[in-house]
Amino acid sequence: MEPPRPAVPPVPLPARPVVAVGPPAAVAPPPVKLRVRSVNFFYGAKQALHSVSLDIPEKRVTAFIGPSGCGKSTLLRCFNRMNDLVDGARLEGTILLGGQDIHAPNLDVIELRKRVGMVFQKSNPFPKSIYENVAYGLRIAGVRQKSTLDTVVEKSLRGAALWDEAKDRLHESALGLSGGQQQRLCIARAIAVEPDVILMDEPCSALDPIATAKVEDLIHELKREFTIVIVTHNMQQAARCSDRTAFFYLGQLVEYSDTGTIFMNPANPQTEAYVSGRFG
Repeated sequence: MEPPRPAVPPVPLPARPVVAVGPPAAVAPPPVKLRVRSVNFFYGAKQALHSVSLDIPEKRVTAFIGPSGCGKSTLLRCFNRMNDLVDGARLEGTILLGGQDIHAPNLDVIELRKRVGMVFQKSNPFPKSIYENVAYGLRIAGVRQKSTLDTVVEKSLRGAALWDEAKDRLHESALGLSGGQQQRLCIARAIAVEPDVILMDEPCSALDPIATAKVEDLIHELKREFTIVIVTHNMQQAARCSDRTAFFYLGQLVEYSDTGTIFMNPANPQTEAYVSGRFG
């Protein structure tokens, strides 16, 4: 018979660390890419925008909605100074791109338009090959090395989800593409020069539902690298694509907030009436 083993004193468990429980840490908002302050815009004697102020966040999609003639496209075109080309057009107020005043006397407008690309309502490919459409901006900037052009053309077409459809016809006319392909080609042309911001003015209004879905999917991908501002009359498109939405009416910014808030719980009755379809 074995002698009894000596009793072993229990080993105390280590004390559990005390974890303070409190509200979740606030997520820092994204940096502001475009800052608009007290902007009034005039076409001659007609005032199109009335004291508009808003901040557009970096690497997000911001949608401008509102009925026709409310000023949303006018504001969009202020961001790359396309309205400068309209006789009698005049802007009061300040627009900052990355902290820089885009109306500063020493600012190069051509450089501004490289930083702020534009995709129009109707696709407008140049009457050139697919390759030359994408390479056009680089050639204007003085890039001549074929290997560089080849790399950027492929990267841009991939970025616009068009490479697989166009890689075997790069030297064919861009006018032979379908409407949806032409619009994606215009997006590829815009991103080839690596802008900071991409402006889209009703980019899907002339497209069928399948082509529209492809462009919307593309917008989701592009916001990883670019700040996007889109003008649309399509409420569903704004709800699907954008992170923030601004509602304009008669040249005034009525409400600007997260897209979910604008469509589900707007603060302004006029916004609620518009997004619900009671007026337009």
